[in-house]
Amino acid sequence: MSKAASLARVGIAYVVAFGVATAWLLWGPDTRWLWLDGLVADLLATGVVFAASRIHRNSSFYDAYWSVLPPYLALYWWLAADVALDDARAWLVLGVIALWAVRLTANWVRTFPGLHHEDWRYPMVRERAGRFELLADLVGIHLVPTLQVFLGMVPAYVVLTRPGPGLGWLDGIALVVGVGAVLLELVADAQMHRFVRERAPGQVMDRGLWGWSRHPNYFGEISFWWSLALFGIAASPGDWWWLPVGGVAMVAMFLGASIPMMEQRSLERRPSYQEVVDRVPVLVPRPPRKRREARSA
Repeated sequence: MSKAASLARVGIAYVVAFGVATAWLLWGPDTRWLWLDGLVADLLATGVVFAASRIHRNSSFYDAYWSVLPPYLALYWWLAADVALDDARAWLVLGVIALWAVRLTANWVRTFPGLHHEDWRYPMVRERAGRFELLADLVGIHLVPTLQVFLGMVPAYVVLTRPGPGLGWLDGIALVVGVGAVLLELVADAQMHRFVRERAPGQVMDRGLWGWSRHPNYFGEISFWWSLALFGIAASPGDWWWLPVGGVAMVAMFLGASIPMMEQRSLERRPSYQEVVDRVPVLVPRPPRKRREARSA
């Protein structure tokens, strides 16, 4: 199947998914809590995407859902809540979310080869589950990421549904972190695309941002979710102790699952990657160690 045809099928599945979610929000029973309405709609849409994944035997149907769901939720919460449409903080949060979503979705469209390809991690998850592979597909590949993104959006919910104090210094930090995170991911992805085009067989990436962090794109992704947490705290300072829960969940996912799987695969495919591991920090960027120090360690 061509890339264009594959994108069309994914697009149709998403139209149906968000159509079902919107139908629930417009005509479903009122739970009295906007966050719960949003969560149910999110889960219903995820169910549609899961069904499309099973029909096409390709769980990569879910990949772009990560980046297209947050703007949908944010707009619903903002329009359904009793918050002034000229609220400056709400506009800043919506702007950062939109910037992030457009960049990440565009990168997915650029790198998605078509439905003949599936993210290498998904078959691994299903194979490890054995006879429970359907459950692993539903929960591990679809529902868990959906719930993590929803947790990450909770601070945005606070901003978009509760009138808060005026803009302050913390909003400025949140804006810098959010925009900086998107720019970091943009540069890191551009550098990786260029490397993939030009690399020699067996060569490993340790140039540009990738020479300061083995996963600068993940660091940017985590930073984006923490920018939302900062916006949430700025809107409701008394809730500072629980609003970062989504940011913490993202750190746990990347450090506990995504990064270890990527590292293991890189070492298996390119043993020379160990030299990069010895010199370059795993996540938070910093100057790399000198090659001489890595050899003597």
